[in-house]
Amino acid sequence: MANTWFQFKQFRVDQDRCAMKVSSDAVLLGALGGEGSPELILDVGAGTGVISLMLAQRFKNAKIIGIELDKDAATQCEENFQSSPFSNRVSVLNQAFQDFEFPQVVDLVLSNPPYYPSHLKPKEEKREKALHTSHLTFGDLVKGVLKVLKQSGEFWVILPIDQMKEMRKICLFFQLYPSETFSISDRPGKRVLREISCFSFKQKEEKKESLFFKDENGQPDGVYQSLLKDFFLDF
Repeated sequence: MANTWFQFKQFRVDQDRCAMKVSSDAVLLGALGGEGSPELILDVGAGTGVISLMLAQRFKNAKIIGIELDKDAATQCEENFQSSPFSNRVSVLNQAFQDFEFPQVVDLVLSNPPYYPSHLKPKEEKREKALHTSHLTFGDLVKGVLKVLKQSGEFWVILPIDQMKEMRKICLFFQLYPSETFSISDRPGKRVLREISCFSFKQKEEKKESLFFKDENGQPDGVYQSLLKDFFLDF
């Protein structure tokens, strides 16, 4: 059974009412996504709020808005926000991203989206919303990004490699181009588990990097540790 909370160096995430708990996918996206000095950020499918909180820690002047469909998760996400040192800069909206309307364009959109096809649904409704594309297809996600993203903005997403191939096709159709991709494996020589990709409206040569949880000796990889040293208590 997963812990009901996760303690970071600067904030705590309670998660007993969220179908999806704090995961390596979320913390890697929170640590890698974005650059420069974004002022307005959207976290689509905010869940526990961990990605938003990591972004608030990284980008000192940014305002972050989480979008979360599940009511219980959105409530707990807001509680996590309010108990954090960043409470004046983070907020959550309990709604579908397809219904999101915002008067401003944003600098950065991030998502750790559902990616299982709808025919593989679990029985529990909360996990179905969190895991399966029936509530937020990749097409709907990209169309929503197009509505809110600045021409100079970035869209960051984490997915398994097969699903990322599909996401890339959809993004390219809508003229969002990959500019950077991190391939994530357990250790060197092992299969790729996830990819984190950045998309933007500007076409340029895509940078590709590999990231490992462990080194060849089974110890925490140095690059992985440096990415998360400002967040994890044991790094």
